[in-house]
Amino acid sequence: MTPPPARRRRNGTGSPAPAHNLPRRGAVRRSQAITTYGVGSLIAVDHESFVVSGLDSADQHWDADESPRIHERRLARLLDVQHFRLPPASGDTSKDGMRVRRFPLTHSCPDCNELRRHREFNPPAGKSICGTCEADLVPSRFVIACEAGHLDEFPYCEWVHRSSGRGTTSAGPCSGILKLRSSGRSSSLRSIIISCSCGVPEVSMEGSFRRRALKDLGLRCRGTRPWLGTSVPAESCGLTPRTLQRGSSAVWQPVLKSALSIPPWSDGRADPLAEHWDELRKLSSRDEVEMCLKFAFKGESPVPADEVMELLAAEREEDPTGDQESTFDHRYHALRNKEYERLRAGNVERERSRAEQFICERPLGDPAVLRPLGVAGPMLVKKLREVRALKAFTRLADPDTTGEADEAALSANPLTWLPAMEVHGEGVFLRLDEERLTTWENLPTVAARVERIRTAHQRIMEQRASDPTRVPPSPATPRMVLLHTLAHVLINEWSLDAGYPAASLRERLYANEDMAGALVYTATSDSAGSLGGLVAQGEPERLEQTIRSSVRRAAWCSADPLCIESETSGIGGTNLAACHACVMLPETSCEHNNILLDRALLVGTPEDPHLGYFSDILAR
Repeated sequence: MTPPPARRRRNGTGSPAPAHNLPRRGAVRRSQAITTYGVGSLIAVDHESFVVSGLDSADQHWDADESPRIHERRLARLLDVQHFRLPPASGDTSKDGMRVRRFPLTHSCPDCNELRRHREFNPPAGKSICGTCEADLVPSRFVIACEAGHLDEFPYCEWVHRSSGRGTTSAGPCSGILKLRSSGRSSSLRSIIISCSCGVPEVSMEGSFRRRALKDLGLRCRGTRPWLGTSVPAESCGLTPRTLQRGSSAVWQPVLKSALSIPPWSDGRADPLAEHWDELRKLSSRDEVEMCLKFAFKGESPVPADEVMELLAAEREEDPTGDQESTFDHRYHALRNKEYERLRAGNVERERSRAEQFICERPLGDPAVLRPLGVAGPMLVKKLREVRALKAFTRLADPDTTGEADEAALSANPLTWLPAMEVHGEGVFLRLDEERLTTWENLPTVAARVERIRTAHQRIMEQRASDPTRVPPSPATPRMVLLHTLAHVLINEWSLDAGYPAASLRERLYANEDMAGALVYTATSDSAGSLGGLVAQGEPERLEQTIRSSVRRAAWCSADPLCIESETSGIGGTNLAACHACVMLPETSCEHNNILLDRALLVGTPEDPHLGYFSDILAR
């Protein structure tokens, strides 16, 4: 991880000197460059703080060997890019890495207590120390951000002068010297004292985190985007920023989109066509496709024309049909629908080549043992590949509660690629019996319980949206909440029974009017990936024991009776009977940030035991 390069100096002959080696500021794993320390996030390295730079010039300085291209046509089409790139590796021999910029620029010296811009301390080149005291400078603990994704320095000058009105005048800001100290009385904001040499009374940071704190100062967001550099102008923004801790998770939330590689795209044969799909999609006849291939590859194409026609047909099957508008949500649902169809149909290993990255087979055992539980059609996914791409990021709000207009871009200019990671693993896919599920979800008590979750989730999405009239409907339906909670209890059970860390298992839900399935899979880049242990859990006899055990375990929580009788829980009431002692998972495992959960839909409640879909298991 490196800061942006300095300007090149010219030597005596007038030719540009070779670029200096950029200082290394730390290292992160490739997966962290997508999920934790992606573009626009803040990262602490030793006693310094940086913001990860945008991707405008990354295509040139990311080394092709350390940051190879990866292809997943279905996801690339969804995100309107040609390909993806792995973030550069951060090894000792790495030529380059992800660029960073110093942020926040406001620092304080623990010895002289002065609070000013980093460069005003006159630190030696390459160091972050006070030029007078030679003490390590401390980056500001506080930053401000708005829901449009902008990020800025905390306005200390305006904050300390708020009672006198002398923070900024027509003659400019106050010329006094700011100081920051701690009273040492407590660890609260009241103990952080800001003062100015101009003589105004010193003030504490207490109250700076109030929602209206900066609005009361008359401050509006300036639209600054420090991750894009100083040459990119600020955007116009009239939102009121909020004060945040520099290390708060609210400062940066990734918008991740993922897809499974499924036939006919899962054998890698279509990868050479990645840069030519925009032209190929415009063609309809085989002759036109053949001519386009000859022109694109200057001779014989690596993919036969007949195969390209099959790929084009498969791609068009995911186009929205009828009067549906081709929105991002519709395209994403079509992508999930096609995965669901393939998971149900399977893809037998002996019929495929070694390059095949999706192997899905029926278990050898009799699936009839699962019928009394209301579970049907288990499939053993012996081999899968998932590509997760960083589309954008948000601040202050979870990605699920925002619209595309609230997502901050990774670059100032449009890109033809996005950073992504590919992971390989295995999994178990199961479906719920459609007839029994339909009967259960039509129960008035079930519908009323889920409606409380749906209403709370819809309200949060509307509150956080810039345009409440364009908020999509909440995905909370009886079958979705049931499948979501079932996937969580299965992950917890397998983490105990099969030895997998819960954080290495993930869920992928398929829940709408035509789908009722869940895929639990390992998709990690470490040793908990594809070892065969999870697939073994999908055999019907073992799966039946797992479901019974997990449901019985979910029937009791150490927080009961408070948990099972809870009228509201989670963020804004988006959960009911769900807590960290029973069904919640590590955030890496859950598709919905641990919301839209209710174990009462699995096991029932003390007042209504038959509310649960699996209540028969507990009655025996």
